[in-house]
Amino acid sequence: MSILREMKTRDWKKITKILLFISLILSMGYAVVRYLHAPAGVPAEADVKVKSDYVLMLLQCVLGLVVMALPSLVERKLSIDIPNNMEVVYFIFLYCAIYLGEIHNFYYLIPYWDVILHAFSGGMLGAVGFYLVNYFNESEQLKVELSPFFVALFAFCFSLSCGALWEIYEFLTDAVFRTNMQKFMLAGGTLLSGHAALRDTMTDMIVDALSSLAVTVFGYFTILKDREKAKDHGCPSPKELEHLA
Repeated sequence: MSILREMKTRDWKKITKILLFISLILSMGYAVVRYLHAPAGVPAEADVKVKSDYVLMLLQCVLGLVVMALPSLVERKLSIDIPNNMEVVYFIFLYCAIYLGEIHNFYYLIPYWDVILHAFSGGMLGAVGFYLVNYFNESEQLKVELSPFFVALFAFCFSLSCGALWEIYEFLTDAVFRTNMQKFMLAGGTLLSGHAALRDTMTDMIVDALSSLAVTVFGYFTILKDREKAKDHGCPSPKELEHLA
Protein backbone atom coordinates (compact mmCIF):
# COMPACT_ATOMS: atom_id res chain seq x y z
CA MET A 1 0.00 0.00 0.00
CA SER A 2 2.84 2.43 0.86
CA ILE A 3 4.57 1.65 -2.46
CA LEU A 4 1.34 2.36 -4.36
CA ARG A 5 0.91 5.65 -2.48
CA GLU A 6 4.50 6.62 -3.30
CA MET A 7 3.94 5.89 -6.99
CA LYS A 8 0.79 8.05 -7.03
CA THR A 9 2.64 10.90 -5.33
CA ARG A 10 5.47 10.59 -7.85
CA ASP A 11 2.95 10.79 -10.70
CA TRP A 12 1.43 13.95 -9.24
CA LYS A 13 4.91 15.41 -8.89
CA LYS A 14 5.60 14.77 -12.57
CA ILE A 15 2.19 16.13 -13.66
CA THR A 16 2.46 19.36 -11.65
CA LYS A 17 6.04 19.92 -12.82
CA ILE A 18 5.15 19.47 -16.49
CA LEU A 19 2.06 21.68 -16.14
CA LEU A 20 4.11 24.43 -14.49
CA PHE A 21 6.88 24.18 -17.10
CA ILE A 22 4.46 24.42 -20.06
CA SER A 23 2.55 27.30 -18.45
CA LEU A 24 5.74 29.31 -17.87
CA ILE A 25 7.10 28.72 -21.38
CA LEU A 26 3.82 29.76 -23.02
CA SER A 27 3.59 32.78 -20.72
CA MET A 28 7.08 33.89 -21.71
CA GLY A 29 6.06 33.88 -25.36
CA TYR A 30 2.89 35.78 -24.50
CA ALA A 31 4.86 38.38 -22.51
CA VAL A 32 7.30 38.97 -25.38
CA VAL A 33 4.50 39.43 -27.94
CA ARG A 34 2.48 41.75 -25.69
CA TYR A 35 5.60 43.77 -24.81
CA LEU A 36 6.10 44.68 -28.48
CA HIS A 37 2.62 46.18 -28.70
CA ALA A 38 2.26 47.67 -25.21
CA PRO A 39 2.55 51.42 -24.55
CA ALA A 40 5.49 52.79 -22.57
CA GLY A 41 5.35 54.95 -19.46
CA VAL A 42 2.87 54.89 -16.59
CA PRO A 43 -0.64 53.48 -17.23
CA ALA A 44 -3.46 55.97 -17.06
CA GLU A 45 -5.87 53.29 -15.84
CA ALA A 46 -5.41 50.36 -13.48
CA ASP A 47 -6.37 47.72 -16.07
CA VAL A 48 -3.99 48.98 -18.79
CA LYS A 49 -0.64 47.17 -18.95
CA VAL A 50 2.51 48.93 -20.15
CA LYS A 51 5.90 47.61 -21.23
CA SER A 52 7.25 47.41 -17.67
CA ASP A 53 4.38 45.10 -16.72
CA TYR A 54 5.36 42.61 -19.41
CA VAL A 55 9.04 42.92 -18.48
CA LEU A 56 8.04 41.94 -14.95
CA MET A 57 5.94 39.08 -16.29
CA LEU A 58 8.88 37.79 -18.32
CA LEU A 59 11.25 38.10 -15.34
CA GLN A 60 8.86 36.20 -13.10
CA CYS A 61 8.56 33.39 -15.65
CA VAL A 62 12.35 33.10 -15.99
CA LEU A 63 12.70 33.13 -12.20
CA GLY A 64 9.98 30.48 -11.99
CA LEU A 65 11.92 28.18 -14.32
CA VAL A 66 15.06 28.67 -12.23
CA VAL A 67 13.49 27.99 -8.84
CA MET A 68 11.51 25.10 -10.31
CA ALA A 69 14.82 23.28 -10.79
CA LEU A 70 16.01 23.88 -7.20
CA PRO A 71 14.57 20.67 -5.64
CA SER A 72 16.30 18.47 -8.23
CA LEU A 73 19.54 20.43 -7.77
CA VAL A 74 19.43 20.05 -3.99
CA GLU A 75 18.74 16.34 -4.26
CA ARG A 76 21.60 15.83 -6.70
CA LYS A 77 24.25 18.04 -5.07
CA LEU A 78 23.50 17.36 -1.40
CA SER A 79 22.20 13.80 -1.76
CA ILE A 80 18.99 14.74 0.05
CA ASP A 81 15.78 12.94 -0.80
CA ILE A 82 13.09 15.63 -0.67
CA PRO A 83 9.64 14.08 -0.12
CA ASN A 84 7.56 14.00 -3.30
CA ASN A 85 4.50 15.51 -1.61
CA MET A 86 6.63 18.49 -0.50
CA GLU A 87 7.74 19.02 -4.11
CA VAL A 88 4.12 18.81 -5.31
CA VAL A 89 3.15 21.56 -2.86
CA TYR A 90 6.15 23.59 -4.02
CA PHE A 91 5.14 23.37 -7.70
CA ILE A 92 1.52 24.24 -6.89
CA PHE A 93 2.72 27.32 -5.01
CA LEU A 94 4.84 28.45 -7.99
CA TYR A 95 1.86 27.92 -10.30
CA CYS A 96 -0.40 30.02 -8.06
CA ALA A 97 2.20 32.75 -7.50
CA ILE A 98 3.58 33.17 -11.02
CA TYR A 99 1.08 31.82 -13.53
CA LEU A 100 -2.16 32.73 -11.75
CA GLY A 101 -0.81 35.70 -9.84
CA GLU A 102 1.27 37.46 -12.50
CA ILE A 103 -0.13 36.21 -15.81
CA HIS A 104 -3.81 36.12 -14.89
CA ASN A 105 -3.71 39.07 -12.45
CA PHE A 106 -4.96 37.14 -9.42
CA TYR A 107 -3.03 39.62 -7.27
CA TYR A 108 -5.55 42.26 -8.35
CA LEU A 109 -8.62 40.11 -9.04
CA ILE A 110 -8.64 38.03 -5.84
CA PRO A 111 -8.70 39.96 -2.54
CA TYR A 112 -5.66 39.24 -0.34
CA TRP A 113 -4.16 36.84 -2.91
CA ASP A 114 -0.69 38.19 -2.12
CA VAL A 115 -1.23 37.80 1.63
CA ILE A 116 -2.54 34.24 1.17
CA LEU A 117 0.50 33.25 -0.88
CA HIS A 118 2.93 34.82 1.59
CA ALA A 119 1.24 32.95 4.43
CA PHE A 120 1.51 29.76 2.41
CA SER A 121 5.15 30.38 1.41
CA GLY A 122 6.19 31.27 4.96
CA GLY A 123 4.78 28.02 6.28
CA MET A 124 6.20 26.04 3.36
CA LEU A 125 9.70 27.49 3.78
CA GLY A 126 9.51 26.86 7.51
CA ALA A 127 8.69 23.21 6.78
CA VAL A 128 11.54 23.00 4.25
CA GLY A 129 14.02 24.48 6.72
CA PHE A 130 12.73 22.12 9.38
CA TYR A 131 13.12 19.12 7.10
CA LEU A 132 16.63 20.05 5.98
CA VAL A 133 18.13 20.69 9.40
CA ASN A 134 16.35 17.70 10.93
CA TYR A 135 17.63 15.55 8.07
CA PHE A 136 21.23 16.51 8.85
CA ASN A 137 20.55 16.31 12.57
CA GLU A 138 19.55 12.64 12.26
CA SER A 139 22.27 11.79 9.78
CA GLU A 140 24.77 9.22 11.04
CA GLN A 141 27.57 10.96 9.13
CA LEU A 142 27.47 14.06 11.37
CA LYS A 143 28.85 14.10 14.89
CA VAL A 144 26.41 16.61 16.36
CA GLU A 145 22.88 16.25 17.68
CA LEU A 146 20.88 19.47 17.75
CA SER A 147 18.16 20.20 20.28
CA PRO A 148 14.53 20.49 19.07
CA PHE A 149 14.61 24.18 19.94
CA PHE A 150 17.62 24.85 17.72
CA VAL A 151 16.07 22.87 14.86
CA ALA A 152 12.91 24.99 15.14
CA LEU A 153 14.95 28.21 15.46
CA PHE A 154 16.95 27.37 12.33
CA ALA A 155 13.77 26.61 10.37
CA PHE A 156 12.20 29.91 11.48
CA CYS A 157 15.31 31.92 10.55
CA PHE A 158 15.61 30.05 7.25
CA SER A 159 12.05 31.02 6.31
CA LEU A 160 12.56 34.67 7.31
CA SER A 161 15.83 34.83 5.35
CA CYS A 162 14.14 33.55 2.20
CA GLY A 163 11.33 36.08 2.67
CA ALA A 164 13.86 38.90 3.10
CA LEU A 165 15.72 37.82 -0.06
CA TRP A 166 12.45 37.95 -1.95
CA GLU A 167 11.75 41.50 -0.77
CA ILE A 168 15.28 42.49 -1.85
CA TYR A 169 14.56 40.96 -5.26
CA GLU A 170 11.34 42.98 -5.52
CA PHE A 171 13.11 46.20 -4.52
CA LEU A 172 15.93 45.73 -7.04
CA THR A 173 13.50 44.78 -9.81
CA ASP A 174 11.44 47.91 -9.16
CA ALA A 175 14.58 50.06 -9.17
CA VAL A 176 16.10 48.62 -12.35
CA PHE A 177 13.05 47.91 -14.50
CA ARG A 178 10.68 50.54 -13.06
CA THR A 179 8.08 48.01 -12.06
CA ASN A 180 5.78 48.23 -9.04
CA MET A 181 6.20 44.91 -7.25
CA GLN A 182 6.37 46.53 -3.81
CA LYS A 183 3.23 48.60 -4.47
CA PHE A 184 4.89 51.93 -3.67
CA MET A 185 2.98 53.60 -6.51
CA LEU A 186 -0.71 53.88 -7.35
CA ALA A 187 -2.10 52.88 -10.76
CA GLY A 188 -1.99 56.47 -12.01
CA GLY A 189 1.68 56.90 -11.09
CA THR A 190 1.25 58.67 -7.75
CA LEU A 191 4.12 57.81 -5.42
CA LEU A 192 3.24 56.77 -1.89
CA SER A 193 5.29 57.87 1.11
CA GLY A 194 5.87 56.95 4.74
CA HIS A 195 3.93 53.98 6.12
CA ALA A 196 1.81 53.76 2.97
CA ALA A 197 4.87 53.03 0.83
CA LEU A 198 6.14 50.43 3.30
CA ARG A 199 2.79 48.76 3.92
CA ASP A 200 3.05 46.07 1.23
CA THR A 201 6.63 45.06 2.09
CA MET A 202 6.11 44.99 5.85
CA THR A 203 2.79 43.16 5.55
CA ASP A 204 4.51 40.47 3.48
CA MET A 205 7.32 40.06 6.03
CA ILE A 206 4.95 39.98 9.01
CA VAL A 207 2.76 37.34 7.34
CA ASP A 208 5.88 35.31 6.47
CA ALA A 209 7.01 35.48 10.10
CA LEU A 210 3.65 34.46 11.57
CA SER A 211 3.08 31.53 9.23
CA SER A 212 6.63 30.20 9.61
CA LEU A 213 6.38 30.61 13.39
CA ALA A 214 3.22 28.52 13.45
CA VAL A 215 4.87 25.74 11.43
CA THR A 216 8.10 25.71 13.44
CA VAL A 217 6.28 25.68 16.79
CA PHE A 218 4.24 22.72 15.56
CA GLY A 219 7.43 21.02 14.38
CA TYR A 220 9.15 21.69 17.69
CA PHE A 221 6.47 19.91 19.69
CA THR A 222 6.34 17.12 17.10
CA ILE A 223 10.06 16.41 17.59
CA LEU A 224 9.64 16.48 21.38
CA LYS A 225 6.73 14.06 21.13
CA ASP A 226 8.63 11.70 18.82
CA ARG A 227 11.67 11.66 21.11
CA GLU A 228 9.53 10.99 24.15
CA LYS A 229 7.91 8.05 22.34
CA ALA A 230 11.35 6.75 21.38
CA LYS A 231 12.50 6.93 25.01
CA ASP A 232 9.36 5.21 26.27
CA HIS A 233 9.98 2.33 23.86
CA GLY A 234 13.68 2.24 24.67
CA CYS A 235 14.75 3.10 21.12
CA PRO A 236 18.18 4.83 20.91
CA SER A 237 18.71 7.76 18.55
CA PRO A 238 20.86 7.37 15.40
CA LYS A 239 23.74 9.13 17.21
CA GLU A 240 23.45 6.78 20.18
CA LEU A 241 23.49 3.78 17.84
CA GLU A 242 26.68 5.13 16.26
CA HIS A 243 28.37 5.48 19.65
CA LEU A 244 27.31 1.98 20.61
CA ALA A 245 28.82 0.65 17.37
